[in-house]
Amino acid sequence: MIMSRIEALRDEDTVPLVGRLLDGLPREAVLTDPDITASYAHDMASFCPAGIPAVVVLPRTVEHVQHVMRTATELDVPVVPQGARTGLSGAANATDGCIVLSLTRMDRILEISPVDRIAVVEPGVVNATLSRAVGEHGLYYPPDPSSWETCTIGGNIGTASGGLCCVKYGVTAEYVLGLDVVLADGRLMSTGRRTAKGVAGYDLTRLFVGSEGSLGIVVRAVLALRPKPPGQLVLAAEFASGAAACDAVCRIMEGGHVPSLLELMDRTTVKAVNDMARMGLPESTEALLLAAFDTTDPAADLAALGALCEAAGATQVVPAEDAAESELLLQARRMSLVALEAVKGTTMIDDVCVPRSRLGELIDGVERISEKYRLTIGVVAHAGDGNTHPTVCFDASDPEESRRARESFDEIMALGLELGGTITGEHGVGVLKKEWLAREIGPVGLEMQRAVKQVFDPRGILNPGKLF
Repeated sequence: MIMSRIEALRDEDTVPLVGRLLDGLPREAVLTDPDITASYAHDMASFCPAGIPAVVVLPRTVEHVQHVMRTATELDVPVVPQGARTGLSGAANATDGCIVLSLTRMDRILEISPVDRIAVVEPGVVNATLSRAVGEHGLYYPPDPSSWETCTIGGNIGTASGGLCCVKYGVTAEYVLGLDVVLADGRLMSTGRRTAKGVAGYDLTRLFVGSEGSLGIVVRAVLALRPKPPGQLVLAAEFASGAAACDAVCRIMEGGHVPSLLELMDRTTVKAVNDMARMGLPESTEALLLAAFDTTDPAADLAALGALCEAAGATQVVPAEDAAESELLLQARRMSLVALEAVKGTTMIDDVCVPRSRLGELIDGVERISEKYRLTIGVVAHAGDGNTHPTVCFDASDPEESRRARESFDEIMALGLELGGTITGEHGVGVLKKEWLAREIGPVGLEMQRAVKQVFDPRGILNPGKLF
């Protein structure tokens, strides 16, 4: 069947490419049926152009990846690496005539070491799968994007993703100790270490984290683990304004508290979650703040935090009674972006991160932008680290509304930069924000980043058209 699909293409460029790929790959690893390859064309981002791939390759070994890259270099064919395509910036979008290199079948957990507190994994391992596996050893892998049940470690590394627990535990980059990377010409390079300490040479590991597949293909990762913390308890605090909720966040952080989670949902988001899942969240609130502690005495920590919320003007503070109630609140937070998508059918999800001290100004500014463009914009935020996701809801079939959605999205990014922030805290640049990257880092920064790209990928075949 696969050969019949290949024969059906009979394209002067595609046929030699597929033939060369099949010289070193099993037939089931090479997909050419246009109906199938089309499903690999893009990730979950709106307003991001995507091309038509010539072929999709599903490697299972490092050698498979090396063969693909050698072939691509020899034939000068672009390669777009992909994970689960849950990204929100278009970084995994195909380009016309490219090889889509989907790493989801390289999904083995190769090692878990409780003594060294590391896990060695392939890029296709799903985040939640790894978290549960290390949990059986009394260990903990903290990075937990909202898509953790489906997103892959390779994708997390490519976009330097974050998650709900970053306020205490940090982002993906802080847990990547070492990498095996297939370079553009097919050579295999190892970076970093598996030791607790190590400062030999330039930190190339960090360079690859967040590079969105533009410098090389990650085929193995050494990840740092932590001891598994106690179960966390969650508190929900209602506020009459977003500004009051942000004031509470500042008081909490200034007071030296270290919650394991500190999240904000505005009234629009709360209503969307209730409409989709009937969660029973309080729709009378303008802002709902969720906080959690995973300490030995979380109830005492939540009580102290609750007092700060009340001092900031919380109208109601309700600690969860047990782990089950806590999990219900976290489930509501995790489904926020999906619920907002259901409001009008399509969303554009901003990812601006600002200093915590400017968070209230950003929330107020988003409300003004929403009124200016006559659009529903829900705000959900990792409030503890200032990373916000203003989510523009719109009808993609309405050209005028789509235009306003794009303009409002850009205005939110401009506001984030004005407040001393960044255009992306965890989703990456991809296609969606590449013109904004230049604005943030400036001409000299852009020149240096392009120079780095040239060293690793002189032919420009790795994920072209992304970042800059």
